Amino acid sequence: MKQYRTIDLVIMLMLLVVSEALIGAAARSWFPDELYVLSPTIAIVCIVMMRWGGYAALHALGGGLTLCAVSGAGLRQTAVYCIGNCFALAAMFFFKAFGKEKVRTKTSLSLLFTASAFFAAQAGRTAAGIVFGGSAGDIVRFILTDSLSLVFAVVTVQLTRRLDGIFEDQVSYLIRTQSERRRSQMLDQTDSGYGDI
Repeated sequence: MKQYRTIDLVIMLMLLVVSEALIGAAARSWFPDELYVLSPTIAIVCIVMMRWGGYAALHALGGGLTLCAVSGAGLRQTAVYCIGNCFALAAMFFFKAFGKEKVRTKTSLSLLFTASAFFAAQAGRTAAGIVFGGSAGDIVRFILTDSLSLVFAVVTVQLTRRLDGIFEDQVSYLIRTQSERRRSQMLDQTDSGYGDI
């Protein structure tokens, strides 16, 4: 299980870093004057939270570091984004309140879960910004400039809910698929047994 988890987390982190870097580079080249930011970080952090819980902090940090590196941000802004992204993990409250399975299967809960992760990250960025000399009014700027990321996260989570095993707790997924394989094998053995009569 540990090896599977490590491989899965690394693949998700690589996917995040590459997509964040490509989107960031494209934005700088094609839309340098745009105020809006599109980041896949919250979307992937939501998926990893569902899959592995708190390990999503690695992806929150990785997304923040990549975004800031590609955009040429300074140390202060990098710290604000990395710390802020980690606040997205507050959305795991939904798992304790409703259970992962309900968050996964109910559209309303998955929407609220994703939106909560996004707004928690914005609040975290604001809090970190204040610590580093910013103002509380920065939260409006963060939300407005990053609003496309919320849309992207909502659409991505809703799409992955429809793909078997993607937006699902991986321990539960492995148990479920193993149980399904055993059931299938038992049915095959039963069918082959009838064939011999």
